[in-house]
Amino acid sequence: MQAILMTAAGEADVLTCQELQEPEISTATELKVKLQAAGVNPVDTKVRRHGVFYDQPLPAVLGCDGAGIVVETGVGVSQFKVGDQVWFCNGGLGREQGNYAEYTVLDERWVSLSPKTFSFVEAAAAPLVLITAWGALFDRGGLQAGQTVLIHAGAGGVGHVAIQLAKLKGARVIATVSSEQKADFVKSLGADEAVIYTPNGFADAVNELTGGKGADLVFDTVGAEVFKESIAATAHFGRLITLLDPGELNLSEARMRNLLIGFELMLTPMLRDLPEARDKHVDILNQCAQWADKGLLKLHVSQQLPLKEAAAAHQLIEAGHATGKIVLTM
Repeated sequence: MQAILMTAAGEADVLTCQELQEPEISTATELKVKLQAAGVNPVDTKVRRHGVFYDQPLPAVLGCDGAGIVVETGVGVSQFKVGDQVWFCNGGLGREQGNYAEYTVLDERWVSLSPKTFSFVEAAAAPLVLITAWGALFDRGGLQAGQTVLIHAGAGGVGHVAIQLAKLKGARVIATVSSEQKADFVKSLGADEAVIYTPNGFADAVNELTGGKGADLVFDTVGAEVFKESIAATAHFGRLITLLDPGELNLSEARMRNLLIGFELMLTPMLRDLPEARDKHVDILNQCAQWADKGLLKLHVSQQLPLKEAAAAHQLIEAGHATGKIVLTM
């Protein structure tokens, strides 16, 4: 099979397309999947640049998100059959094979039937960002109907699904974006208001929209500077959830506001081998598939590239400001 190998840590040119032997089922509960598409996520570029998470020799196959067709099942598989169309987030961190390849093998426990209304490309784009957004908004953020949530980088991969999940919960959504075009995009997804980043930041605009109160929940998908300014845009007794390390900060104002500050890293259950937590990830995908099939959830794919152009996909991610997701197709 063809696969993209990360041969060393470094720039995008360390990704090379090579022939590998197809993986084979080795335990009773495994599935073999012919991959049709693989999502490309910022974590893929970070692993490529800084090295894999495990003490394993290179080369490695990256790519956490995959979608495809079940072509073989182990003797103990009970939930899936040959021909099923599936999506999942599995591998790609340096231990299990990732999804930048034509085939993969994984345990049925980590697999979900993909939405009937999604193409393989849309399905491959979705798992990591859906699980991340769900965890930040609901598990860490405790978002409730009627609350106001501020979602940073609302046009991005995580942001554009977070807007939709928050609206399904019945929340008021304010999204930050970098342009008028992206403002129109996030409003088309259900955002109630869009705030365009300015040299003076965003906190004043958010506070004006909330009558000086600030948002009940702020979801930071950007990093340190945005996290820092978000404190002033978070309501007293509110919650501020980030995907990234905010670095060293003066948290005196956050303390005065009695904020709950939390982190969302959806990779933790895979990295720390926490099977019950991974079961929750599959539950999330099952629920999101139902919403997608009812037309309540959409995935925006801005670009799809053939598998052999994985390096170009990484360069697009690292250039920043992508709308929605980038996907590799087999």
